[in-house]
Amino acid sequence: MTTSEPSDSDKYKTPQLDEESIPRLPSPSTAESNDGEKSVGNLSDLLGRVSKNSKNEIDSLIGELQRLRRKLQTDGDRIRREVEEYHALSQQVMQLTSIISDSVANLPAAHTSAGNGRTH
Repeated sequence: MTTSEPSDSDKYKTPQLDEESIPRLPSPSTAESNDGEKSVGNLSDLLGRVSKNSKNEIDSLIGELQRLRRKLQTDGDRIRREVEEYHALSQQVMQLTSIISDSVANLPAAHTSAGNGRTH
């Protein structure tokens, strides 16, 4: 019996790699292997670029952190001012409430009794 689907044993076989699919590292040329200075120079350039990229990223992160710190400081100052304003308004409301309460307590008894339908 012939089928187009792979058999169970085919599913578990290790795929064969041909040599073309395996990446190769470049081999140093004869001039470079005899003269290591060029290789060292290339490595130094590569490390310099990697180092520069890392430094630039660190500088960028430092700049972002400084910007966030200034924003935090500004927001903290604003919140502190608003809390102080709220506290001052709250104190004024308490004073007004006390004045109103004292004023109502000092009203003549006839005015409060009149609301009940009784007169004195």
